[in-house]
Amino acid sequence: MKLAAGIDLGGTRVKGIAHDFELEEELERTILSSNDGKFFDQNPSWANAIRDLLDEWETRFGNQFASIGIASPGLTAKDERSIAFMPGRLDGIENLVWEDFLSTSARTCVVNDAHAALLGETWRGAAKGCKDVVLLTIGTGVGGAAMTDGRLLRGHLGRAGHFGHLSLDPFGEKDICGTPGSLEDAIGDCTIEKRSNGRFTRTKELVDAHLAGDKEAGEIWLRSIRHLAAGITSLTNALDPEVIILGGGIANAGESLLAPLRSYLDEMEWRPAGNRISIRIAELGEWAGGIGALRHAIIC
Repeated sequence: MKLAAGIDLGGTRVKGIAHDFELEEELERTILSSNDGKFFDQNPSWANAIRDLLDEWETRFGNQFASIGIASPGLTAKDERSIAFMPGRLDGIENLVWEDFLSTSARTCVVNDAHAALLGETWRGAAKGCKDVVLLTIGTGVGGAAMTDGRLLRGHLGRAGHFGHLSLDPFGEKDICGTPGSLEDAIGDCTIEKRSNGRFTRTKELVDAHLAGDKEAGEIWLRSIRHLAAGITSLTNALDPEVIILGGGIANAGESLLAPLRSYLDEMEWRPAGNRISIRIAELGEWAGGIGALRHAIIC
């Protein structure tokens, strides 16, 4: 048995997967509370719970881990041993060397959580076997990741994939990263109250009103999707993926999202020799990051 683990750090929960990568057999999944992200306060009980979980798995499965993948928000260090930049969230994560904290001899590799989700979806999910893929996660904000020729794009500082901060309007208001007229502000839940003049606090409320025949809600929703189509068109021209995966809570809108999105892409997309981008909904749900962290552990 060759043990590997994937650990996905979230704001409220930690998801863990144990795996025998010699037999390609998943052994167990579990979820821990992260105490609202307070991993490393004066009593770092939940950080210790991760270490205790890994120790318990080693005892129960009768072997030590050969590799451990950690998926986390933030920009990973060049050596992939820690998160180099994560201001304002998950106090204590920045510059924590996980291999040292866990006191393990296992090869321990850290990966950004959106990058991990893409690794999961290309390994076992909506883009299984594909080598040129873009992932857009559309929820409170808009995140993402990209893979080209089978290689995950990280970039110089690890910023690659922050597609929510693409500028769609150079004269628009600045988003949280200083980007004017960003994709995130055009469709993310973070601005839905502002975009609807206070009528809605969540995108699901907006979509429900649109489906019930509310004309104003429909106009707001379709304007948001048109912005998304423009962002996807730009990403397609820049990266030439064969598949774009949509994940996150807003992707759960299904055909209410996909039907108008396809229509707008019919107007905007450059399709050499008739080739059109394949738009797919993510399949792995909340486990995408853990599965991707596991995949990273095996290949890093």
